Amino acid sequence: MTDLAAYLARIHYTGSTAASHDTLRALHRAHMLSVPFENLDIGLGRKIRCEEETLVRKVVELRRGGFCYELNGAFAALLRELGFQVTLLSARVPRDDGSHSPEFDHLALRVDLDEAWLADVGFGDSFVEPLRLEVGVEQPQNRRKFRIVEEDGSLHMEMAEPGKDFKRQYSFTLTPRKLEDFAGMCHYHQTSPESPFTRKSVCSMATVDGRITIADRRLIFTRNGQKEESGLGSEEEWREALARYFGVVL
Repeated sequence: MTDLAAYLARIHYTGSTAASHDTLRALHRAHMLSVPFENLDIGLGRKIRCEEETLVRKVVELRRGGFCYELNGAFAALLRELGFQVTLLSARVPRDDGSHSPEFDHLALRVDLDEAWLADVGFGDSFVEPLRLEVGVEQPQNRRKFRIVEEDGSLHMEMAEPGKDFKRQYSFTLTPRKLEDFAGMCHYHQTSPESPFTRKSVCSMATVDGRITIADRRLIFTRNGQKEESGLGSEEEWREALARYFGVVL
């Protein structure tokens, strides 16, 4: 990485950089609160490549976000620069019909310290701090609960909203992967009419009490589980909201 200080400044991080549990948690949280999950380049016809230098530059220099390959690819580079042991993991997302998406549909991270952690700054509205990579343990964060279960030879990350049952978010194995392994699905999600990322635009980021999202021309604030929604009537309003709430200038 060419400029570690610039990356840390991008996510407003000023704490310890020692490779520890506390640092990992703080970096993960800072990233989630500073760098949006967004697919805006796809709608603009700008090609996204699974190349680490390009991904880091987009997040740090261009002050943009991205989807899973970009965000977790860049975050992995940051963690490695700080001395963390990071492994890229392939994950599959459940479909409405009970099947799962193809391998490499999602990129998540394993971080090994005294114990293993699941890190993921690229799944959108999910855990804000990393999860212990431990099966069967409920891990509360804010109003939600998370857990990792093992079934049919895979691990499954699940989330429960307040008062509701656990729902599977994605399934994964611990097989080490390389960034280039995700290139095929990265291309698919930019080009296929079946991909959710070609069907609508989204820009979304965690906040201290919830989340802020622009989905197509809708501006959505979620605070302590309550949603407030309004419309963005023109492209000018849409671009102004992107700049105001996310610092994104297209």
